[in-house]
Amino acid sequence: GGGPQINSLRGGRAQTRRVQQQQTPPPYRERVEGAESFPLDFTAVEGNMDNFVVQIKNLAQSLYPCSAQKLDQDMKLHFLKNVSVTCNDGSPAGYYIKESKGSKRWLLFLEGGWYCFDSQTCESRYETMRRLMSSTKWPLTRTGRGILSPQPEENPHWWNANVVFIPYCSSDVWSGATPKTDQSDYAFMGSLIIKEVVNELLTKGLENAKVLLLAGSSAGGTGVLLNVDQVAEQLEAQGYTGVQVRGLADSGWFLDNKQYKFTDCLDTISCAPTEAIKRGIRYWGGLVPESCRQAHVGEEWNCFFGYKVYPTLKSPVFVAQWLFDEAQLTVDNIHLTGQPIHEGQWRYIQKLGQELRHTLRDVTAMFAPACLSHELITRADWTDIRVKGISLPRALHCWDRSLHHNLHINSSHSHQKHMTPPVRGCLLQLIDSCPWPHCNPSCPTIRDQLTGQEMSVIQFLKHMGFDVQKMAQQQGMEPKKLLGMLNNGN
Repeated sequence: GGGPQINSLRGGRAQTRRVQQQQTPPPYRERVEGAESFPLDFTAVEGNMDNFVVQIKNLAQSLYPCSAQKLDQDMKLHFLKNVSVTCNDGSPAGYYIKESKGSKRWLLFLEGGWYCFDSQTCESRYETMRRLMSSTKWPLTRTGRGILSPQPEENPHWWNANVVFIPYCSSDVWSGATPKTDQSDYAFMGSLIIKEVVNELLTKGLENAKVLLLAGSSAGGTGVLLNVDQVAEQLEAQGYTGVQVRGLADSGWFLDNKQYKFTDCLDTISCAPTEAIKRGIRYWGGLVPESCRQAHVGEEWNCFFGYKVYPTLKSPVFVAQWLFDEAQLTVDNIHLTGQPIHEGQWRYIQKLGQELRHTLRDVTAMFAPACLSHELITRADWTDIRVKGISLPRALHCWDRSLHHNLHINSSHSHQKHMTPPVRGCLLQLIDSCPWPHCNPSCPTIRDQLTGQEMSVIQFLKHMGFDVQKMAQQQGMEPKKLLGMLNNGN
């Protein structure tokens, strides 16, 4: 994801809200009436209420400046001390960090942004998207959004964690281990960059961590699947057995399906998923997890596809995936431009949702809304999207608790992934069952590309050439009933 600007229907809600957030820090009042309230126990102070109220007022005064001024909460850039671990062009790789001294949780996030797989595609990437191949123009700070945000309102799940953002500058889906030589134009060192960042963090507090969550979006999400066990083994081998390593793969669960229309592999976005990876893995000297490699000797490209690599992993992994992922549709040659789509394309899109649902059957923890979108966990509005009434931060909280619960029952880590004890009021397999894009009312808003107008679900479906009469017939129901369902998003 994040790579070529694909002409697709983007969610508009996050953008507008983000702009407002940056301009004015929320007033003190909003902070206090946040989503969570904490019950106070007054039993001990009944006889001395006045004194207690004075104390509360003093406390409020002393806290007020903290929330009124914008604290310096951006992540700061550090280049790797080991300069032999580089971006594609030989410039040093690095990471952005915002430490949280009181926390033993670490979130390491792998950025996404497609890939290139031969000298032509890499050359054009270097011309048009250089920051994804070189660190020479990286900004000194970055602001965390979504799961990377230090604001409890935006990130109720892990706002207090130590956050590390690792920029993607290796174009190899985080798999490569090949330095630049006189013979080669580029280095592909994605998997070594992760390893080196972890090594450097082990002198900055990671050594005392309880949980290391390796997360990523798009190509970074696939990077999580390819590297999470390696990170766990790296820490174990160095004797840091107290750190639990887990993965969160967002929008990186791709299918090696047949394209809607076959095209030759001329550029990154028209190249069929399997062909791009087959070429890439050779060009990058790509590594895949050992247990998956053994299952697919000579056909290691299989390990870039979530449903094939997931069953071979030892570490617990949570999968967040839109059922109708824009990057998947792009490589499958479905381009959602302004024109209504043909019935064949519409059927293909619905079938993609079914196939994806099928591949997620044996995943123990997931969040898969029926929306047409790409990337989820770094959106400012990621808390608004719900499946079965549950938001992703809530589902991640449940997952944390179930893993914590497992540890106490059974500390041998090979069973962690497969045992999911019931935690009260917690569902871990959250997947929409309705059959078409945006049949879930909490999906991110769609905008018409030409006018920028927000569209309702019905407008969107009509815009896509959706025939309500025909669809109702197929589903065996009255058109009125179907329209009602679409409006309520059931």
